[in-house]
Amino acid sequence: MKRSIEDHAERFSAVAAEYDEQQDSEEYGACASLVIEAADPDSDETVLDLGTGTGAIALALAPEAGRVIGRDISEGMLAEAERKAEAGGHENVTFGEGRFREPNVDESVDVVVSNFAMHHLADEEKREAIEVIADLEPRRFVLGDVMLSAAIPEGEEQYSPEVDDPATVGVLVEALTDAGFTVSDATLVSEQYGVLVADR
Repeated sequence: MKRSIEDHAERFSAVAAEYDEQQDSEEYGACASLVIEAADPDSDETVLDLGTGTGAIALALAPEAGRVIGRDISEGMLAEAERKAEAGGHENVTFGEGRFREPNVDESVDVVVSNFAMHHLADEEKREAIEVIADLEPRRFVLGDVMLSAAIPEGEEQYSPEVDDPATVGVLVEALTDAGFTVSDATLVSEQYGVLVADR
């Protein structure tokens, strides 16, 4: 049975303090680096980081961007992100509750990023989320995530099927294209992880 948003929020809140230390795989690091590089915000631009977690991507982009907004469903992760922002002296970053399909943002954004979060949504939910992101009218959306180059045989997954629901690259590209984006770059760091860069 698919977990609810509340279940996901509680699960991530429980591991928030140790989350950064647990993200030590080569694939995760490669995707995060590619997302940060591809976002490439100007100094007067606003970046929205959806599924910000402990704020790793948001805080990495803060020195280059005019403003960074981080949104997540987990109170524990947001508290950790705020702690790190304060410790790092990042005054142009704000964090708050928000979801892919309800990002809780009432201002224009220039760049949207998301790293290792959207795979918790079913394919139709991903499509709805991408449409919501398109409605924010960013010039660029960068998605780093679990994404499949092809169907993975049962039992050979590198992700957890009980909580994760990754899409194939083809499904994601189609959803982005239908929402008015042009996919300008697709980089697979493995058969199950990659980064898509979509522009408008």
